[in-house]
Amino acid sequence: MFVVRDCVHIKAPIERCFLLSTNQELARRTLGLRVARRRPSRCSGLIMEGERFARRNWWLGLPHTHESVVSRCEPPSYLQDTMVRGRFRRLQHEHQFIEIEGHVLLTATVRFSLPMGRAGRWIGRRLTVPRVSAMLRSRLELLRKVAETDEWKRYLEECK
Repeated sequence: MFVVRDCVHIKAPIERCFLLSTNQELARRTLGLRVARRRPSRCSGLIMEGERFARRNWWLGLPHTHESVVSRCEPPSYLQDTMVRGRFRRLQHEHQFIEIEGHVLLTATVRFSLPMGRAGRWIGRRLTVPRVSAMLRSRLELLRKVAETDEWKRYLEECK
């Protein structure tokens, strides 16, 4: 089992940070996510508990499809998605939001394992962990940038 964890301090309200982390358009910008099923929510474009989303791309010359479901959602402090279909043996992604003196500490954790035994562990260590780390860092930095500037209004204007 591999664990990749990263965090970022954000100078914005916790509710804004949480809603931005569930925004489909913002997720698509960094991760290429496509929502597979929609349920009505108070703000359109937000991924909520029970919803499935898919990520499709190419990696190592192979097509890659990864489908997850939002398995736990406790606004505005916790969000978890769990893989239901994909190339990983297991994958779970968590966002934890902690408010500290007007700032938010956002911690993202990805836990995963790969099939193929020893070869899977080698691929995980050498290729997958660095890629997941880079994607996580990119996503957290984008969330910070959007939340701390007026750009958040583009994504959450209707949620006020």
